[in-house]
Amino acid sequence: MSSSMINNGQTLPLVEEFYTLQGEGAHTGRAAWFIRLGGCDVGCSWCDAKETWNPRLHPPVPVAEIVRRATADNPSRAVVVTGGEPLIYPLDALCDGLRAAGIETFLETSGSHPFSGTWDWVCLSPKRRQPPLDGAWARADELKVIIEEPDDIIWAGECAARVGAVSGGAACPHTRAAQLFLQPEWSRREEAMPLIVAHIKQNPRWRSSLQSHKYMRIP
Repeated sequence: MSSSMINNGQTLPLVEEFYTLQGEGAHTGRAAWFIRLGGCDVGCSWCDAKETWNPRLHPPVPVAEIVRRATADNPSRAVVVTGGEPLIYPLDALCDGLRAAGIETFLETSGSHPFSGTWDWVCLSPKRRQPPLDGAWARADELKVIIEEPDDIIWAGECAARVGAVSGGAACPHTRAAQLFLQPEWSRREEAMPLIVAHIKQNPRWRSSLQSHKYMRIP
């Protein structure tokens, strides 16, 4: 999508927006307004939101309108920005508008693009095919690694080492280490769960995450 259409983040390709419960990770079960942006160049084969990949299918919407709708009927006062890969776009204007309205801001990202915006919580979900940029590790409040096969457990350990190397350091804005989660890829959950359980029992710093919203049959 051209920079002129985005206008320095003043408009963004909005795929959908909805009020629901967070289904994954550290804030599972918490109500939040979700803003899903279009555009992703990571291209995971198991992605359950492939309709977001092409941003041209989702006309840009003014940020002011996105903020208005996210704050008009949102008792949770929390917004999760997801995709796609939301950091493809400058998100400062979106964050500024939400935070000015007293909204907590949560980001879900692969970390494969430079950070923008001010976030109360960052869920970093790194992908092997396009790993996070070096600066992403220090921004993670939560590390969520998707497990499909045994090699993904090795990848998860490498990611945890990167987070641990910066948590609490001068480059890290947080005073606590990132929370660590292993989550089965939905279509391989029967095969992946024994791997996850065995690893967590041996490495109890990790916790399990499930896509609970699919079990609850909610967005």
